Amino acid sequence: ITPNIFNLQLWEISGHAQLYRDNMFIFDVEEQEWGMKPMNCPGHCLMFAHRLRSYRELPIRMADFGVLHRNELSGALTGLTRVRRFQQDDGHIFCRQDQIKAEVLGALDFMRFVYTVLGMTYKLELSTRPAKALGETALWDVAEAQLAEALDEFAGEGNWKVNPGDGAFYGPKIDIKVYDAMERIHQCATVQLDFQLPIRFGLEYKASGEGEESFQRPVMVHRAMLGSVERMAAVLTEHWGGKWPFWLSPRQCIVVPIDPKYADYAFEVQQAVHEAGFYVDVDDSARTLNKKVREAQLAQYNFILVVGQAEQEAKSVNVRTRENTVQGTISIPELLAKFKDLADSYNAQA
Repeated sequence: ITPNIFNLQLWEISGHAQLYRDNMFIFDVEEQEWGMKPMNCPGHCLMFAHRLRSYRELPIRMADFGVLHRNELSGALTGLTRVRRFQQDDGHIFCRQDQIKAEVLGALDFMRFVYTVLGMTYKLELSTRPAKALGETALWDVAEAQLAEALDEFAGEGNWKVNPGDGAFYGPKIDIKVYDAMERIHQCATVQLDFQLPIRFGLEYKASGEGEESFQRPVMVHRAMLGSVERMAAVLTEHWGGKWPFWLSPRQCIVVPIDPKYADYAFEVQQAVHEAGFYVDVDDSARTLNKKVREAQLAQYNFILVVGQAEQEAKSVNVRTRENTVQGTISIPELLAKFKDLADSYNAQA
């Protein structure tokens, strides 16, 4: 929802030009410096500031799946897990100080839901003030204390740890590190508390009182559940070893006729499954049934739908899994109901 390129003046206001310049792609146009956005937060600050805000509007939540560019060192680039151009499920919440705890807990609850669906365990860390940081120490102390309080309520005392000096330059953050099936740790989700950018951008909202004191400064909460979408795709590929759960699988099912003469019915089944919103292929080659089924299993189709004369007459399919478990013959409506249940329940076992 925000542009990919901003004048460097914006990044000077935000502090990125001073503290993050080496990680930005900066170039000249008509004797002015411009930068590809490495983060969405300054753009969201501009959106907040474009008109007078009332306390009744807060919290204001903005989400941005935009493309980000970061000039990572070539030696640090690793497949999809660390790239220079990526998408992030980025979000920023502008709230009152009395709303901080509820918003942070809401973000943590959202994170728990996401990683429960993905079938991944995680650990929580509070990353504190780094050596290069914006703002007064007192504000950092307040922000760190509020995140610690939220972590205690969410996870319980002793169920998270402090990561000294690893916060962002504008505020402390909660890092969520996930474990894949091989027990490797990946940094993905993050929840950050930011008092600095609202100050630097002069953000204000109209409070309930009158006079100058009736204008107050919002607090900014940065949150990303997946982090880099590319990194999460890599992590999930490793985590599931190519055996994607049905609800997320790029190859949900394939229809395999036992003989080419049943191809027309196979395509009829394909159309019904496709119209129901599921991914489906057809293998109408002249190879033997065993070869086609084996190839479908190696390609990790969640379900192989075998059809022949009996299935054609009964308007049904014979279902087997990629593990070669034969589930038997069911009607097309029963099949679609089964698929819908698997997708809606985020079942990780199918």
